[in-house]
Amino acid sequence: MHLALLMANTDESDFARAHPRDSEKFQTLIHLVRPGWTVQSFSVKDGVFPDDISRFDGVMITGSPASVHDPDPWIADLMALIRQIVTARQPLFGACFGHQAIALALGGQVGPNPGGWVFGRTETHTTTPAPWMTILPATTGLYAAHVEQVTALPAQARRLSTSPECPIGGFAIGNHIYTTQYHPEMTPGFIAALIEHLKDDKPADVVSRARASLAEPADTQPFAESIARFFEQTKARG
Repeated sequence: MHLALLMANTDESDFARAHPRDSEKFQTLIHLVRPGWTVQSFSVKDGVFPDDISRFDGVMITGSPASVHDPDPWIADLMALIRQIVTARQPLFGACFGHQAIALALGGQVGPNPGGWVFGRTETHTTTPAPWMTILPATTGLYAAHVEQVTALPAQARRLSTSPECPIGGFAIGNHIYTTQYHPEMTPGFIAALIEHLKDDKPADVVSRARASLAEPADTQPFAESIARFFEQTKARG
């Protein structure tokens, strides 16, 4: 399996440079469960897009501190590419910003979290699981770092998971789109470092809850398996 990773993460701080970039994080995530797969990265936030997206077996879109509502040209270009991918029924997975970008590109809505920041480990409850999600527990623990969320689904989308602070935790369209508001690619070490890095920029109660949340592990491997099964079932359908 040969996947394209569209990197939307705009963080070029010293902190970001001291840690693995999203290209490495997502490759590591996939290799947890499918070590033979290849992941080719494109820094779309720098205007670097694949010349021919159709040559890939599937596409993933990363998170980002950018907002999907930002006026940057690369975001408009990404939205156009998302619609092209969806029209071709090419399998597409999006995490956090990627989840929001797919929703907005297809006619959904994205807005502020009513309760402000969701940060650290959080739990999302499966509502209508897709076939590739049978590996996941009914309540899945994943890392989060978002202040916006999908507030209305695109046409034909079905909600996959929910939580009190994020009613649309992920969605699917047919068997070719799979999204999550969360960050399955983040490691315990990275999210712990990110919390400390941002502690002076976030409300004290947000930071306190985020630190406490890390006492429980994330369901990283099962979620990675769900991503792999998603891409495998779309290829099997041919």
